[in-house]
Amino acid sequence: MMRKQTNTLLSALAFAFASATVSVPTMLVAGEAVAQEQKASEKKTRRVPTLRGKVYEQLARAQTAADEAGDVEEAISILKEVEDKADSMNAYEKAMMYNFFGFIYYNNEDYAKALESFAKVVEQQPIPEKFEMTTLFSLAQLNLMQGNYDDTITYLERWESLNTGPVPVKNKVIKAQAYYQNKQYDEAAMWISEAVADHEAEGMIPDEGWLILQRAIFYELKQPQKVKDVLIKMVKLFDEPKYWIQLAGMYGELGEERKQLAIMETAYQRGFVNTSADVFNMAQLYYYHRVPYKGAKLMEQAMNDGVLEKNLRNLKFLGQSWSLAKEQDKAIPVMMQAAELSEDGELDAQLAQILLNEERFDDAIAAADRAVEKGELRNPGLVYLIKGMALYNKKQYALALNQLAEAEKHQKSRAMAQQWKQFVQGEKRQADAIAAELGAS
Repeated sequence: MMRKQTNTLLSALAFAFASATVSVPTMLVAGEAVAQEQKASEKKTRRVPTLRGKVYEQLARAQTAADEAGDVEEAISILKEVEDKADSMNAYEKAMMYNFFGFIYYNNEDYAKALESFAKVVEQQPIPEKFEMTTLFSLAQLNLMQGNYDDTITYLERWESLNTGPVPVKNKVIKAQAYYQNKQYDEAAMWISEAVADHEAEGMIPDEGWLILQRAIFYELKQPQKVKDVLIKMVKLFDEPKYWIQLAGMYGELGEERKQLAIMETAYQRGFVNTSADVFNMAQLYYYHRVPYKGAKLMEQAMNDGVLEKNLRNLKFLGQSWSLAKEQDKAIPVMMQAAELSEDGELDAQLAQILLNEERFDDAIAAADRAVEKGELRNPGLVYLIKGMALYNKKQYALALNQLAEAEKHQKSRAMAQQWKQFVQGEKRQADAIAAELGAS
């Protein structure tokens, strides 16, 4: 396998929920001088044996085979020869050997064996403290990548037990990731919040991935106010369209519909409302806030642009929006299209009502007939009532009374049907009297 460069390894360890700095495991061998320098940097209380030249030479051979020749099998074979002599090696030498094993396995994308090897590194004692801490941190990251979240936390806590200063931000982020993946959301919230606060206290902008993680944790904890606050920060810092839309959604979840609409309108003006779901949601907001004309215009434009499909749901809502906006000339053709797509008669019944109000009596009767034919009506008596009123306006009193009689059979429309029945009967008697008088003359 070809040698992988360090920057490639760095990319391989990028995690989904944060972009904390990743320390790639290294061979940590550059000769006797490096070993002595590492030893000298340790606390005086930890006495560390040196890396002898003959062991270094064998490890260097493995490094040459892996890096220069690209022969992983040869490199591992050399290391196994060294391992066979482990009884004669001190703790530091064994740790360096297992570190080599881990590095080569990791470079070869054999992460299970890499983890096993790096775990053996920190089992060897005494070893240089910085070396141990570097390996513990790499173990935490690799375990996170492999989904071993409890092990991630354990290795981080071992690292922290050796650390003399404050816990670094990157450790807190990785802990938050592990707790989040373990569904321990309270612990995750504590660590990610500390990480963000620490970073901001230093005058730095939190990484976008950290805020994404924080938002996800608060969402799982069912804390919409905190989710909203994180999204406000993300909008200000990163100005991404998706964060504007998500922020509007959170205002809606919190019952702050006016702010929801204001955010959506700003997003729309900036060109961020461009998916069918976002367009429909915004149209619903306009409808809810009694500005249906804007919603209808938005939907109409989206349909013309091919963003919004001309399906039953969308056409129905568009027609209702035009109707609420008192734009019946625009509502009627849209409602007709929607009714054609509907299997039940409910839309035809609504259309019949609109047509009656617009004094298009023949069309109202036709729509009422289609509604009855399709059936599955919530208020079937209303359709007969509409048809009866349309026939009355056409002065077809006898037919109108027949329809009103049908409407009278249904509880929801009975009272109205009886009132209209009396009225139409009176009109019919008067019309019959006039007709009789004209006939006699």
